[in-house]
Amino acid sequence: MMDEGLPKKKMKRDNSVLGGSRGSSQQQSGPGSGSGASSAGSQQDTDVNYSCPICFDILTEPFMTKCGHTFCYTCIQKAIEQSPRCPKCSYSVESIADTFPNFLLNELVSKYKQSMESKLNLCPTQQNVKLKEVRDFLKTNSDTMNLPELEYMITILSTRKDQLEAQSFLAQQQLLREFLQHLKRQKDEELFKFQKEASVIQQDLDRVDELLREIETPRSPRTSSALLDQEGENSNSDASVVPSIENPASTSGFNILQDKGVLVGVPNDLPARRLRMHHHFDDLVKCYSSSRIDELCGPGEPLQSVTERDTPEKWRGLDSFSESLHCLTRYSSVRPLSTLNYTTDIFNSASIVSSIEFDKDQEFFAIAGVTKRIKIYAYNNVLKDMVEIHYPSSEMVCSSKISCISWSAFHKSTLASSDYEGTVIVWDTVTGQKSSVFQEHEKRCWSVDFNQIDTKLIASGSDDARVKLWTVNSPHSVASLEAKANVCCVKFNPGSPYNLAFGSADHCVHYYDLRNTKKALNVLKGHKKAVSYVKFLNNEDLVSASTDSQLKLWNIKHPNYVRSFVGHVNEKNFVGLATDGDYITCGSENNGLYIYYKGLSKSLFQFRFDAVRSFLDKDRKEEDVNEFVSAVCWKQNSNVIVAANSQGTIKVLELV
Repeated sequence: MMDEGLPKKKMKRDNSVLGGSRGSSQQQSGPGSGSGASSAGSQQDTDVNYSCPICFDILTEPFMTKCGHTFCYTCIQKAIEQSPRCPKCSYSVESIADTFPNFLLNELVSKYKQSMESKLNLCPTQQNVKLKEVRDFLKTNSDTMNLPELEYMITILSTRKDQLEAQSFLAQQQLLREFLQHLKRQKDEELFKFQKEASVIQQDLDRVDELLREIETPRSPRTSSALLDQEGENSNSDASVVPSIENPASTSGFNILQDKGVLVGVPNDLPARRLRMHHHFDDLVKCYSSSRIDELCGPGEPLQSVTERDTPEKWRGLDSFSESLHCLTRYSSVRPLSTLNYTTDIFNSASIVSSIEFDKDQEFFAIAGVTKRIKIYAYNNVLKDMVEIHYPSSEMVCSSKISCISWSAFHKSTLASSDYEGTVIVWDTVTGQKSSVFQEHEKRCWSVDFNQIDTKLIASGSDDARVKLWTVNSPHSVASLEAKANVCCVKFNPGSPYNLAFGSADHCVHYYDLRNTKKALNVLKGHKKAVSYVKFLNNEDLVSASTDSQLKLWNIKHPNYVRSFVGHVNEKNFVGLATDGDYITCGSENNGLYIYYKGLSKSLFQFRFDAVRSFLDKDRKEEDVNEFVSAVCWKQNSNVIVAANSQGTIKVLELV
């Protein structure tokens, strides 16, 4: 190694003096050097390094040590005077006499310098210098040039100018032609796509017009009278029942009478439904495209096959969209039916309702939350009693705050609960006693669910990153699923005794077959924050809620979500999630309830809870109250929703 006292040559970075591969490769790009010469020169310069390891400049008088390293004579002499060792490998070098000149390398360096100098003459800088000389010559000698000389120079320059202009014009027209060809091809593809879509729309429009003409065709008075007599005689017969306008299922998506030709008139709510249709028009267009156009207008599909296709399932997509349109416009608002309070203690502000569930017959619903109580109400009594305070038909007290409850799908009086201490309890709601207590979770248990087919099987999810499976016949868990993060929710597939989904703090929904618990069948990725709820719409579709303020619809057989539902606010709390198979409802941190239809991404309705303060909070300002909807439940096979907020107010709501 060299000391600081050693004299060094000035480290030049000009391309004309840089040795080795870097300098030579920079010089090969000048005009006049062919690709072959450039490649050969680059390879040669890469193989041979002509720079001194001490001064990093081109070698001058190369001298080689006994260890085989070459340096400039002056550099190695100074280095040995400071330290009698080779600067590269520290091999012992007693004096400059132990070095000897490297004649072969000296000859190669000389040839290399000559080649570099010749290439410099072809570089753009040199050309610019020559061009400057020409300009200076014309500027100083133009007065002495005669006419033939000027004409000769003008002819040369004009010819070169014409060549450059012709080349530029040719390139311009070629680029223009390529652009127009690409644009024409793109627009032709779009036109063909629009033609296919328009043909499908026209085909569907003709289909609907034909059905309407059949319905509106006037019949003779005699025929109408006979029809009315027949309806009067067979009013209790299924064959003579006229399908309701509000029941599209009986007509495969269309409001068609079984007896064609009977005009039933225009429904009174048609103007309001029309307004709702236009309000959601953009979403409906997307829904129609996904259910109809995308099905028939696939890439490369011939136009003739689209317009002339005739299969048994030809109108399936149209029927599906008709059903979606009906569900979208079926309801217009949310109407409150009754109000309850989770607690009657005016001094108790901790009254968050965490879970609401109906029993298997939809006759009773249970409410549980942070007051450590499970209250069960008879639904009909709640609607019937016109009082401010409703008393539960039964009540159970837990030792910890309750996070979730779930009714058995077989035993009407059996209810399971999970709490903040990680305990899972099975209750007998008739006696109010605990029939089973499971205490294997190490942290807070967020969710519990009964299997709807194997009625003795229970699943629970906890902050200990485990999903545990229990059976009412065993005091210990029968299986455990290991997750990588906190488990926030767990739900069995309603159509299978073996399949289960759970949401986790890892932003994913995990779908398992309990017969193979080592690996998930599918991991559904798409949320940006923890998944707080998972609910099944049917045996194949599920919806998930997350603190990223989104709901997502999934098909368990595919990894990508089908649709996102946005509008509500959910960033830190559990706000509830419920579905009846077609409609989805969830809470929001603006103290509102949001209702979505599965085919559209925007909410259909919102219901806002009134700000309710306890006795101690009566003087607080409106903006200081931080309330949110904390639990929701759908009364199956009906249009009734039960929802509660963080102040313990429970609302029985109806879609109308």
